[in-house]
Amino acid sequence: MKVLIAGGAGYIGSTIASCCEDAGVTPVILDDYSTGLRVFASRYAHYEGDIADEALVDRIVSEHPDLDAVIHCAAKIVVPESVEQPLAYYDTNVGKAISLVDALSARGVTKVLFSSTAAMYEPDPDFMVSETSEINPGSPYAASKAMFERVLADAAATGRITATTLRYFNPIGADPQMRTGLQNPAPSHALGKMLTAHAAGEPFYVTGVDWPTRDGSGLRDYIHVWDLGRAHVAALQAQLGSYEVINLGTGTGTTVFELAEAVGEATGTPLKVEGAPRRDGDVVGSAARIDKAREVLGWVPALSIADGVRHSLEWSAKLPGVLREEESLRGA
Repeated sequence: MKVLIAGGAGYIGSTIASCCEDAGVTPVILDDYSTGLRVFASRYAHYEGDIADEALVDRIVSEHPDLDAVIHCAAKIVVPESVEQPLAYYDTNVGKAISLVDALSARGVTKVLFSSTAAMYEPDPDFMVSETSEINPGSPYAASKAMFERVLADAAATGRITATTLRYFNPIGADPQMRTGLQNPAPSHALGKMLTAHAAGEPFYVTGVDWPTRDGSGLRDYIHVWDLGRAHVAALQAQLGSYEVINLGTGTGTTVFELAEAVGEATGTPLKVEGAPRRDGDVVGSAARIDKAREVLGWVPALSIADGVRHSLEWSAKLPGVLREEESLRGA
C-alpha cells in the first residue's frame, strides 16, 4: 500500500509517516513547509507545494500511479489566530482541502482519511464526548474542520470518495524512536509550561481548582502522538463504510493535576504545583469516548501520559540538532 500524506512534514503527519513505514505502508509527502520540517520528509518521496496546486497533484499521481489513499493533515491549527484571521483558516482548511480531494479523486485516488479535531464538540454532562455528541465549534479553527467534514460526508454520499474522519484533542510526546517530534522548542501548551517550570525549579500554577471534575482541575485529553499514528494506520487499513467518524483519545481524559503527577513520574522529581484562580475564558474541558475506535479499528492507546512526558523530554534534548540540520537543508 502507498499513501499520500498531505502535511506529512508536520508534527502529527510525520509521526503518521513513520507509523506507516513501520507497518509496511509507503508514505509520499506533500507539504509547503510553512511549519513542517524538510528533515522529516527527506526520508521519503516528498514534494514541496500547496495542496491546492492541481498541477503538482497531477505530477504526484503521475509519478506514483499506485497511490491507494490520502491522509489529510495539512491545516492551520492555532485557535487564537483563527479568531483573528478567519478567512485564512476557511481558505486553507476548507477551500484548499476541497481542491486537494477534488484533484485526487478525479485521478483515481478516492480513499480519504481526514485528521480532524474533537474541539468541535459540545461536551456531554459528564464532560465526555462521543461521535454523537452535539457539534458546537467554539472557534473558526474548529468550525473549519466541521465544515470540511460535511464536505467529505456529502462527497462520500455521491460515491465519488470514501472517507474516514478521526477526531482527537491534544497530542503529546514524540516518535518513541526519536525520528520526529514537535518542531517548536518552546511550546505554549500546559505540558510545555510544566516542563519549563520543572526545569527552573518553579511551581506550576493550576488556574482553576474548583471545577466539577474528579480532582477540581480542568479535564483535557492528552494522547500520545504515536498512538495517534497507530490509529491512522489502522483506519487506513480497515474496511469501513463510505463515511465514518471515529474519536481518538484516552477514554478517560487527564486532569491538570494528573498531568502534573505524570511530569513528576517521568522526571523522577515531583513538580511543585499551586492552585490559582480561573482566568477569563477558561473552560472545564472534556475528553473523548473511544468505544467506536476499539470496536471498528481494534485500537486502544498503548502508551501512557508519563510515556508522553518522557518522550517529550527526550525529543526536546534532540530538537536543537534537528533544527540545525533543518537550517542546512533550507540553505542548500
